[in-house]
Amino acid sequence: MKAMRMLAAMLLCVAVALPSAAKKKQAADAADAPRQWTQLLWPDGAPHPKTIAPDKDGKIREAKNLGDTAKVHVFLPAPSKANGQAVVLAPGGGYVWLAIDNEGFGWKDFFNDRGTALIVLQYRLPDGVWQVPLEDIQEAVRLVRRNAQAWNINPDAIGVGGSSAGGHLASTAITAFEHPVNEDPVSCRPDFGILFYPVISGLPDYSHGGSRTALFAGPLTCEQEKQFSNERHVTAQTPPTIIFFSSDDDTVNPANGLLFYQALYDAGVPASLHIYPEGRHGWGSNPNFKFRQTMLHDLSSWMDNLQPKP
Repeated sequence: MKAMRMLAAMLLCVAVALPSAAKKKQAADAADAPRQWTQLLWPDGAPHPKTIAPDKDGKIREAKNLGDTAKVHVFLPAPSKANGQAVVLAPGGGYVWLAIDNEGFGWKDFFNDRGTALIVLQYRLPDGVWQVPLEDIQEAVRLVRRNAQAWNINPDAIGVGGSSAGGHLASTAITAFEHPVNEDPVSCRPDFGILFYPVISGLPDYSHGGSRTALFAGPLTCEQEKQFSNERHVTAQTPPTIIFFSSDDDTVNPANGLLFYQALYDAGVPASLHIYPEGRHGWGSNPNFKFRQTMLHDLSSWMDNLQPKP
């Protein structure tokens, strides 16, 4: 009888211990799970709300997209995978819409699987007010840097990326950080750049006309053309950058990539340029892009070998 009571007591202890162990494992699994959420970039309103100024004849253009609101969609990898890197990614769309699925959300698995945090930027469209998307991407970099510790990110490993017009915005972020739209004690300098078939130049022979028009609301003046042309703004302080194009891109001339790479090279900035034989424009995260696996390998290897800034 005594032996039976001892056995019953032992079984009871095991029964109590098993749920406790299971709960601990569940808690550990939950703590190491990837996280994602969406939040407003400017919860109290942007410093420069979009307004439509009169043109040279005093006429007011039709106000478009005045109600669009900048958001960030945050995708953090499992803490056990996190490598400290983060990418603020700007989708393309000619500055008139956002290809946010193919050139934004579709990149989540690639970046998170390699331990990199992805912040997809749903930036405001300019409608001729060029400062609007630029202040959004600069603030997104600051947001990540302010939250680096909580988000398990190295504040010196925050890059920007973008496709097409979003690539122009990202290339502006990596060349205009010394002259931010808004002053802030937190730096908006990206630590690296990833540019997919980016619009770079304002030169008529190379530029994407639709992006030029959307950003400046009409034909560019000589000064605006210079401002739009980010190959002219590269300095030795520009962060390391990788550029991707397809040779048969008939939407954005691959010469944009050559111009930017040459400027980076001349300034002594570490840079890499990859031009694939075909693929045209807008392949983004599309699994059917013929050179997708090659491109992902090139990108991953480059990111693995980024040197932290001194």
